[in-house]
Amino acid sequence: MEVRMSKIENEIQGVIDGILIDYDNERDIDKLDALCEPDKKMITNTVDQLIRVVYPGYFKDRTNRYYDIKNCMTVVMEDVAFRLNRQINIALRKECDSENSGKCRCGSICARQADLDVMSETITIDFFKRIPEVRDYLETDLEAFFDGDPAAESLDEIILAYPGFYAITVYRLAHVLYELKVPVIPRIMTEYAHGQTGIDINPGATIDKYFFIDHGTGIVIGETTNIGKHVKIYQGVTLGALSTRGGRKLQNKKRHPTIEDNVTIYSGASILGGETVIGHDTVIGGNVFITSSIDPETRVSVKNQELRFDSGSVEEIEANFN
Repeated sequence: MEVRMSKIENEIQGVIDGILIDYDNERDIDKLDALCEPDKKMITNTVDQLIRVVYPGYFKDRTNRYYDIKNCMTVVMEDVAFRLNRQINIALRKECDSENSGKCRCGSICARQADLDVMSETITIDFFKRIPEVRDYLETDLEAFFDGDPAAESLDEIILAYPGFYAITVYRLAHVLYELKVPVIPRIMTEYAHGQTGIDINPGATIDKYFFIDHGTGIVIGETTNIGKHVKIYQGVTLGALSTRGGRKLQNKKRHPTIEDNVTIYSGASILGGETVIGHDTVIGGNVFITSSIDPETRVSVKNQELRFDSGSVEEIEANFN
């Protein structure tokens, strides 16, 4: 009995050969050496470990048994430092390759691997030195969440369950690496939080203490946004650029708004532009579209839209809308 060769068996090798040949076009997407790029999975795993470092009593270690939590956290932090240093080293080496004239974001010349080793180790230590500062900021954020949300039954609930608080935590850690001029990794971290929560905070944004995100889904906060103390933002808010038509020419320029202290921004509001300043103690109503500055202590709202009520059959109602 003749055994039939399937279409896949007959053609798969030729199709694969065609894809392999396609890798030889020397485009940006044709890189084959994965070791030359930061490991996204390792970075996201490191984020999960850093969450344990920030909140040591809230997230259990499922692999190790221990009597002293501090001893356990020592092991966790050393592991994070080892992994993070490796990823920072890869990111710096990529940034400082010969195609970029040997210059990294910090302006240093990194001609030798030894220079990169010292730089990545220094950045890793500097990052860990700033974790107490990050935790100090997060304590104020936690207070803002609890004071601002009557639905919160406990501080534990906020830390364990609130997507807005999680997104802020990851942002504050990533922002330190951003300030230390680490390429790529801060953005991977905040995009990981974005995927988990639907909240998109660029690691370059500057956000002061007592920051409260309520609900949070759909919030976008751009790279050059400045946010003051005691700011509360609801779901669907965009703090964005007025226009991206300038493309790469707008890099490193102020493109996103400044939000001063004690501002509340309700759901669906869009505030755009690098020159836009929302003055302190202002309330921005839902669904407004703002492209110019607002004076302090102002209430901004959209005039109520007219509601229409029709009675009758579905067919008659649909006909009235045509």
